[in-house]
Amino acid sequence: MKKAVFVFIVAVLVLATVGLWIFSSSGHFKLVDIAGFGIIILVVAFAVFLGIRRLTSAKRGEPAEDELSKKVMRKTSSLSYYISLYLWLAIMYFSDKLDYETHTIIGAGILGMAVVFAICWLIVNFTGIRNE
Repeated sequence: MKKAVFVFIVAVLVLATVGLWIFSSSGHFKLVDIAGFGIIILVVAFAVFLGIRRLTSAKRGEPAEDELSKKVMRKTSSLSYYISLYLWLAIMYFSDKLDYETHTIIGAGILGMAVVFAICWLIVNFTGIRNE
């Protein structure tokens, strides 16, 4: 139950920080900035979705972590790590051709890893795990 509440607190803090960033900027947003906002909103929405699932599971009296959820998380994390390695290789390749600062590229890579993890979790969670 505490983890679910913590997820909502972190989501609100992230949204507040993004809101502060938007209001303190000059108002001239590039397409990359708008895409970054969209990815941040997507990651926060995923976190809120997981928080709601944990709250409803806690209200039903289900355990927070069972064997299936641990197995899904292990499969998701290994798959997203493997894909993230190739994401960083692509970022390294394209960073020479693009004219962005280093912190922008690193931030995009970290957000990309979060999106990869969210997509992998959705795929593994809804398609299931084979009986190995």
